[in-house]
Amino acid sequence: MTARQPAMRPGDELPEQVLDRVTGPRRAEADELLALHREVSGAEPVVWAGRIIGFGELAYRYDSGHSGIMPELAFATGQARHTVYFPAGFAERWPELLDRLGPHSASKACLYLTRLARIDRDVLRELLECALADARGAAQ
Repeated sequence: MTARQPAMRPGDELPEQVLDRVTGPRRAEADELLALHREVSGAEPVVWAGRIIGFGELAYRYDSGHSGIMPELAFATGQARHTVYFPAGFAERWPELLDRLGPHSASKACLYLTRLARIDRDVLRELLECALADARGAAQ
């Protein structure tokens, strides 16, 4: 019997293949997100779960014993919005940055952006730097 593979794992798809599913202005914004994530992380992009562009890799283990791997930084682009992945509770940890970011919405671990032109890119960079430091175990 073959062990079941987790859905969140690196795949063989190329980042360009995933990003080419998006057209129009959002495609150029996806290229900008790709460059920003690459610059902040210092890592090359890898496609995770067939749609998420991830940078770096982090092993985790919960108190329950569940463990796995995930990217240190990641985003996904769709037709309606960009999703940038952050550590759980990021909005409560870095509210002053989100206040300065510009129009967005957030969930427990995701930042949703409809247009990059409407946000402060320097603040987005700062958020990514905080997330990377968190992923690498640095105190914020």
